Amino acid sequence: MAQDYLTLRGRGRAEIVVKKSKFIATAAPVPAEDEAQGFVDEVRREFWDAAHNVYAFVVGENNETTRSSDDGEPSGTAGRPTLEVIRREGVRYSAVVVTRYFGGTLLGAGGLIRAYSAAAREGLHAAGIARARSMREVRFIIEYPMLGKVQNQLAEAGVEVAATDYAERVTMLVMVPSGDLDLFAAAMTELLSGAFEPQMGEERLALVDP
Repeated sequence: MAQDYLTLRGRGRAEIVVKKSKFIATAAPVPAEDEAQGFVDEVRREFWDAAHNVYAFVVGENNETTRSSDDGEPSGTAGRPTLEVIRREGVRYSAVVVTRYFGGTLLGAGGLIRAYSAAAREGLHAAGIARARSMREVRFIIEYPMLGKVQNQLAEAGVEVAATDYAERVTMLVMVPSGDLDLFAAAMTELLSGAFEPQMGEERLALVDP
């Protein structure tokens, strides 16, 4: 499950106006193609009276599934530019719907490409770009005199402390990137002079700063 990629933190929405046409970009993380299509349909229902609801999404660890639609705009001026923004930003498992309310002025092919690209980019950043990283729960026990040194070591390594139990001894539960487990174990073993007996827990994806 060793995964490490950029995706979206959650739903986001941004709006730009170009020559009185309003472009509303709604972005969201989507775990699979059917969820992506469901998200597109939901936004279409919300903005049922818009001139166009252009969309694009990418799904898969290596973007195996990509879809886009111009939704009535001239071919290649809307859906494809929106999809290219997703690719340039490097996010996976992500969808964007750009809704257009026509303002009465034709933008031309170049103007449409620029407008849809700008709106899609704003929508992605409104949703928030994060890194999805495979993390492993690691539980271990230390003596109280070592607590300060261990806390400093964890802070310097950027390891998240999920829980700490203060009993006869200190039990700590931390989240370690799966790819760093060996380095983490070696550093802790050295710090604790060999008295490091970790218990590995479940592996899960966590969103961290890019």
